[in-house]
Amino acid sequence: MEEELKCPVCGSLFKEPVLLPCSHNVCLACARSISVHTPDGEPSAAAVQQSRASAASSDYDYLDVDKMSLYSETDSGYGSYTPCQLKSPNGVRVFPAPQHQQMQRLCSLTCPLCHRSVSLDERGLRGLPRNRLLEAIVARYRQTRAASASSASGTAKCQLCDRNPVDASVMCEQCDVFYCNACQQRCHPSRGPLAKHRLVPPPPQRPGQAGQPPATARKPATCAEHEAENFVMYCCNCRAPVCAKCAEEGRHAKHDVKPIALMWKQHKCQLSQALNSVSDKAKDAKEFLVHLKNMLQQIQENGVEFEACLVAQCDSLIEALTRQKAKLLTKVTKEKEYKLKVARDQITHCTMKLRQTTGMMEYCLEVLKENDPSGFLQISDALIKRVASSQDQWVKGNLEAKVGPDFQLTLNTDALLQTILQLDFCQGKVESGPPVPSAPLLQLEKCCSGNNSATLAWRVTAPQAAPIEGYILELDDGNGGQYREVYVGKETVCTVDGLHFNSVYNTRVKAYNAVGVGPYSKTVVLKTSDVACFAFDPTSAHRDIVLTNENLTVSCNSYDDRVVLGTAAFSKGVHYWEVLIDRYDNHPDPAFGIARINTVKDMMLGKDDKAWAMYVDNNRSWFMHNNSHTNRAEGGITKGSTVGILLDLTKHTLTFFINKEQHGPTAFENLDGVFVPAVSLNRNVQVTLSTGLEVPTDLKQ
Repeated sequence: MEEELKCPVCGSLFKEPVLLPCSHNVCLACARSISVHTPDGEPSAAAVQQSRASAASSDYDYLDVDKMSLYSETDSGYGSYTPCQLKSPNGVRVFPAPQHQQMQRLCSLTCPLCHRSVSLDERGLRGLPRNRLLEAIVARYRQTRAASASSASGTAKCQLCDRNPVDASVMCEQCDVFYCNACQQRCHPSRGPLAKHRLVPPPPQRPGQAGQPPATARKPATCAEHEAENFVMYCCNCRAPVCAKCAEEGRHAKHDVKPIALMWKQHKCQLSQALNSVSDKAKDAKEFLVHLKNMLQQIQENGVEFEACLVAQCDSLIEALTRQKAKLLTKVTKEKEYKLKVARDQITHCTMKLRQTTGMMEYCLEVLKENDPSGFLQISDALIKRVASSQDQWVKGNLEAKVGPDFQLTLNTDALLQTILQLDFCQGKVESGPPVPSAPLLQLEKCCSGNNSATLAWRVTAPQAAPIEGYILELDDGNGGQYREVYVGKETVCTVDGLHFNSVYNTRVKAYNAVGVGPYSKTVVLKTSDVACFAFDPTSAHRDIVLTNENLTVSCNSYDDRVVLGTAAFSKGVHYWEVLIDRYDNHPDPAFGIARINTVKDMMLGKDDKAWAMYVDNNRSWFMHNNSHTNRAEGGITKGSTVGILLDLTKHTLTFFINKEQHGPTAFENLDGVFVPAVSLNRNVQVTLSTGLEVPTDLKQ
């Protein structure tokens, strides 16, 4: 309660408190210190008389005093320059009244709590009502506090002495602590931040009155305007007690007034009812505080238990990783011992052969030194056969190591490391209720792959407590890397296109419902085709292109070259396809190769920077990219010839063949990205596409 009894200006217990129009209280002396006089000084006597007459004749409402804060920066929301730079001690700027009211307002003050400004009338601070009720409560509180702090002898003791406390000499009203002289100099010096604290002598305590404060008689409150009149009525408009004269002939004459005793009982009843409601809330708050304090202990205990569980889980992961590391090290050791044994055996065998060959060479050199022709010819045939036989032992295959120094073992830890980095807590505690869906089952008999696409099918394994809202299908990147979502929906069959050829994909699926996402299914491995089977694409072909034979045969209606693309796209792997020349008239220059999907389609393939091609006639050929012609080679095509295209995206090269033989060197290098097969031709040429062929192996640089 003590905070309710302290002045917001000085911080001490209220002394002679006055009630501001905003219902807050300040000490009378503090109100005097924060009041600000008008810039024009004291008004004249005539102005005072005129203001009094105006106040007596007007229907003045006590609550209208709040309207005087119209010129307050805090109330209005607008700021302006104040010539006199008037400020209250709490930092709130006070603005002067308008010109027509300056003669009536002597001073103004600002509430330190709500920062509302009020201009006082000619009575000044005497016009503010004295809060005698609060003054009486403060007096009782002072007596009760002094009684509780006093000793049996009735004298207050120092509260900071370690042993044998002596009588207190002063008391700090802000700290509410009794000090002896020594403790006051040591612990509460009158300088620095404590210089503004108010030190007062300890209140005297009469013997025999330590238990209860003495009863003090209060004289009845009187009217501020009629000092001889007591308050007998209550103005409901102004919400203030008034005397009989004010109610009959003063400014409250036309207001709704009632007997003060009746309103006293009525307001006491309202306050009691409000206190009962607040008391119930306070009781709930106390129970809540007890609950919070008990929760502190539970948090400590549960935290220790959860930390121990977490350490155990992490230790089990580390133990499993350690066991797996030992297994992998065993495999590496076996591989190393095998390579060392093979290498040592090959060294021993090669050393023995080399020793035999060296001995034979030294013997042959000695034979060559002899000058006896007949003797030499007797053994020369045998020596020649031995040397030839020894030479056959050192062919290229025998001079190659059977094992290499590199270990053909790769440990891919990316997925595991990603899982470890994503290891985290699930927020919230799993409550009882409908569970998340169980893991779906991928149906292997319905899962298949063809060319560079894969079809997957799955089903639920058991009836679900909550209906399944959909499924999430995930595939990795074909290199054992991170998974990505490729389908989200309600269907249980999905075909994924645009995969890499000759690649192995891991796929998994999970279901979800309103509760959450269920676990993953078992991983299924799918392999795409080693070689591509495709046709020409009618959707992207030039309008002059004519496709027949299920889009495998192409011709043209124009004398100008037109481009047609294949339906397959390549970004990795090795791919080979051939084009059969069905018709070849008047020696045209068809072009064969690869291109980006957005290459120009109305001119020869290779003239822009999005195509790489070989154009050929009946005698010679050239490589062309971005209209640059290179590597002229002799030899052309006729009807019945085949042109082969080898795209090796492992080495990032493009090579051409004519009639199964490599034509010229490697045409292009450093190829990277996504490419589609392409052909350009005019009306003098017709070709047929052949795919799914084995890749040539005998290549020249």
